[in-house]
Amino acid sequence: MFTDPTIIYTLELATLAAIGILATAALYAWRGWLELRKLEFSPPAGEHRGSFPGTAGSRIEIADLKERIRKLEAIAAGVDL
Repeated sequence: MFTDPTIIYTLELATLAAIGILATAALYAWRGWLELRKLEFSPPAGEHRGSFPGTAGSRIEIADLKERIRKLEAIAAGVDL
């Protein structure tokens, strides 16, 4: 069927080219996904970590989370509140 060496070499080169194209596309998509994740975890523009105390709502939310953690730790230790 495919006994001609020229056809075999052409198919091999086409397969290698397809693998290279797919690998390049996958690498490009991976880098884009990493950039997206980096943007999701970075602070909003204009807000600097440490130097800006945050809004009142965020401070209330943090205090609420700390209270929940304290209660969960007490439950885990077997202490009645």
